[in-house]
Amino acid sequence: MKPKEPGGGRERPCSECGSHGGSALASVCGAVVFLPLCGRGLCQTPCLQGLRSLWARWVFMCFCRVRLCAWRGLQDLDSPCPGAFVSATLVCPPVQTLPVLVLQGTPFLSFHSLDLPTSCAAPPQQASALVIAAVFDRDINCRRAASAAFQENVGRQGTFPHGIDILTTADYFAVGNRSNCFLVIRGLGGQLMRQAVCVLIEKLSLSKMPFRGDTVIDGWQWLINDTLRHLHLISSHSRQQMKDAAVSALAALCSEYYMKEPGEADPAIQEELITQYLAELRNPEEMTRCGFSLALGALPGFLLKGRLQQVLTGLRAVTHTSPEDVSFAESRRDGLKAIARICQTVGVKAGAPDEAVCGENVSQIYCALLGCMDDYTTDSRGDVGTWVRKAAMTSLMDLTLLLARSQPELIEAHTCERIMCCVAQQASEKIDRFRAHAASVFLTLLHFDSPPIPHVPHRGELEKLFPRSDVASVNWSAPSQAFPRITQLLGLPTYRYHVLLGLVVSLGGLTESTIRHSTQSLFEYMKGIQSDPQALGSFSGTLLQIFEDNLLNERVSVPLLKTLDHVLTHGCFDIFTTEEDHPFAVKLLALCKKEIKNSKDIQKLLSGIAVFCEMVQFPGDVRRQALLQLCLLLCHRFPLIRKTTASQVYETLLTYSDVVGADVLDEVVTVLSDTAWDAELAVVREQRNRLCDLLGVPRPQLVPQPGAC
Repeated sequence: MKPKEPGGGRERPCSECGSHGGSALASVCGAVVFLPLCGRGLCQTPCLQGLRSLWARWVFMCFCRVRLCAWRGLQDLDSPCPGAFVSATLVCPPVQTLPVLVLQGTPFLSFHSLDLPTSCAAPPQQASALVIAAVFDRDINCRRAASAAFQENVGRQGTFPHGIDILTTADYFAVGNRSNCFLVIRGLGGQLMRQAVCVLIEKLSLSKMPFRGDTVIDGWQWLINDTLRHLHLISSHSRQQMKDAAVSALAALCSEYYMKEPGEADPAIQEELITQYLAELRNPEEMTRCGFSLALGALPGFLLKGRLQQVLTGLRAVTHTSPEDVSFAESRRDGLKAIARICQTVGVKAGAPDEAVCGENVSQIYCALLGCMDDYTTDSRGDVGTWVRKAAMTSLMDLTLLLARSQPELIEAHTCERIMCCVAQQASEKIDRFRAHAASVFLTLLHFDSPPIPHVPHRGELEKLFPRSDVASVNWSAPSQAFPRITQLLGLPTYRYHVLLGLVVSLGGLTESTIRHSTQSLFEYMKGIQSDPQALGSFSGTLLQIFEDNLLNERVSVPLLKTLDHVLTHGCFDIFTTEEDHPFAVKLLALCKKEIKNSKDIQKLLSGIAVFCEMVQFPGDVRRQALLQLCLLLCHRFPLIRKTTASQVYETLLTYSDVVGADVLDEVVTVLSDTAWDAELAVVREQRNRLCDLLGVPRPQLVPQPGAC
């Protein structure tokens, strides 16, 4: 409902133009005034006596009208719809006047126009106007007012693009310094200008502008180098774009202005550039290593001629994991990308290790790429090693396809086998998008036929398991589709170890769908080999080998204990329980004891308890040793471990009733259920020793600490 106007509700015409363009109520300076919206003049009211110019009146009108809307929530009186509330048309005109009023050069007008948005909700499309005013207006009050307005709208609406990042850089206090505004926040040293200038350098170079030998080239090179050297100062969301722009500019600049003769580099420039960039690869800042690694990868072939071995050695050092830079996953990723790009640039040529890929250096390149397939670095961001492994797979694929097209004899049998096995392992792991990428690489290498890649293990079986016609229809990021297919590789001896290793990590993961489908697929495979003792023996041997190779490696050992619990619970090794002290059970018990010895990892201990409980189904000394380990855990330092052990032993003895004699079963169960296992160790130890006597295992003895009296 429209508010009634004083004086009988009649609309007062403009005293200057006679227009009835509409009016609104505003409370300014404690008085009620009428503001016609014709835009040509203002009513002669006492509040406007001091505003002589048309611009001043227009600013004041906008100010009052939007203040009115912000304070009172009134309707848009110009709208043809009676129920229409304040729309963007009421807000946009004042904000759109910002650049115009700034050009007028009147501090008074600019101040009031920029103070307007602090009390109104400007739409997202006006964010750029506020930023421009906050950074480039000559009046400090205007800049601060625009920054405050931007901050208020970010806080209230949250729809301004990159609002938090902009506020962090151009806050109320930062815009108070004029030189900081003009030169740092969005000036020559700012992110946008740097990126824009890099793009300009690239385009000018591609346009073959006649600057060869000009000093401007030195300025361009300095800007590119300075940008790459200070990438760590760039905001995280803009860093990749800045890096790409600088590297692209460098590639275009070098190709156009650093070639002395066709195919020949200027020796002085080549020496300076390569030496400087290789030195930056040892910079303590990770982002600097990233930038200069990609820069080396973007150099044209004539600059790498004669220096290829030196460059590859420097990049291989970047991809190597050392204790002091173990967290530099991004630099290792970019180093791998640079190596792959250099290989594509220089191509393959026999007998020229300093100019192209050849038999003399290809093994070193493959060694660097394959070494990064085992990068499982984790930090606060999660599994950052994923970036490295993904780049390694892509680089391996690109290099292998390059060699297959030109000189396939350089691909050795053991190298191809290792590539296919490592990629198959990644295709069976737990991260969906990463598994899909690994499967894509695996199938690309398998089905490549121009010419076919030599020495692919079990090529015939693989082509039957993964026909070319099914490649496009399978969604490898979906666990329900991926795991039933990848577990078929367990039947191929060459791939069994790596695929089972990946499945173990997936089965012991945290995602419910991944655990469910990986477990089901593994059980289906093991169900199919129950009648084949040889296949079951090979599978169990591979499982134990994985355990032994990854002993005390929590990334693998904890999921492996969970996997063992699952397969033992579901009777996958029941055939081994008919033989006393089966070699599988003996070795498994020994590995489990080593894994949990002196461990304080709660998850590892809980998983170990479950495995020991399942191992009591194996007759002979294995059973006695498993019961002894459980008795030791009944007096563990952690009350949770003691209680969990008692509970699981209770359930196990009820499940496998032949473990203890019927004459003592009731007493054993009573001790397990009635004892307060979280009580003092002295009390708990007495009940534990009683259980040892009932179960027929020796009582554990306290070992004196070294140096104890």
